[in-house]
Amino acid sequence: MTDNVSTHEAEEDRRNADILIWVNGALTHRAEATVSVYDSGFMLGDGVWEGLRLYHGRWTFLEEHIDRLFEAAKAIDLDIGMTPAQVIAALEETRTANDMQTDAHARLMVTRGVKRLPFQHPRLSTKGPTMVIIMEHSKPKLPRPIRLATVPHLRGLPMTQDPKLNSHSKLNCILACIAAEKAGADEALMLDVHGFVNTTNACNFFIVRKGAVWTSTGDYCMNGITRQKVIDLCHANDIPCYERNFSLVDTYGADEAFLTGTFGAQTPVSEIDGRTIGSGEMGPVTTRLRGLYKDLVGA
Repeated sequence: MTDNVSTHEAEEDRRNADILIWVNGALTHRAEATVSVYDSGFMLGDGVWEGLRLYHGRWTFLEEHIDRLFEAAKAIDLDIGMTPAQVIAALEETRTANDMQTDAHARLMVTRGVKRLPFQHPRLSTKGPTMVIIMEHSKPKLPRPIRLATVPHLRGLPMTQDPKLNSHSKLNCILACIAAEKAGADEALMLDVHGFVNTTNACNFFIVRKGAVWTSTGDYCMNGITRQKVIDLCHANDIPCYERNFSLVDTYGADEAFLTGTFGAQTPVSEIDGRTIGSGEMGPVTTRLRGLYKDLVGA
């Protein structure tokens, strides 16, 4: 059995040892960049975030990411305290300070801020919000396709924790990932509340059957920006694409499977629950979509 990998494997880059991190308006060397132990994000996972990719001086799908950040903040009643234009300016300030031009990844995080007492009520967050931008030189490097294992952890109903939120509260997905690693896989394939194939712990999930691309209905998964771009590319390039319910039987019999996400774009899947998917390598439809997406983002 080869070593485990993740969908976020990146090449080592020595420049990251000296990156500057944006914390509440100040740029600080990574060794000194800190937040309070009373911060709502650290204490309770009370916050939202976005991941963005930089290609040739341009943040890919920037408007969609900023819109999603503000939508998520509104959903949890968190006042970011900045306009979208000011958030973009902070992102650009961080990029310029780190002299990043391409193949960079930014994690933009906003929490409810520092609490007066170490308890959960939002009104105890009296100093905030806290905003952090971590930006790294980051080029994906996946040594092989990903192996998945189906786990009992579900991406659940909106009345528990809405899976469409990019929330700091990621424990459900972390537990799913741990279960998959215990089963000898790299990451977890998660079902929805009806038992249909849904998503992974970190990415959106697609299969290919007889030249057609299938993905979940989207009712119980992150409303992934890369997911939607792949769906749009299929429609624009005469690749049949269906958002539908499908089972593990359909999945095991697929010709190809791949994941989508901001970091890895389209990541091939070789194995699910010990079953080889297709040839076990990246298939022709996935390869074509990767090329179309690369052209779209100008990578």
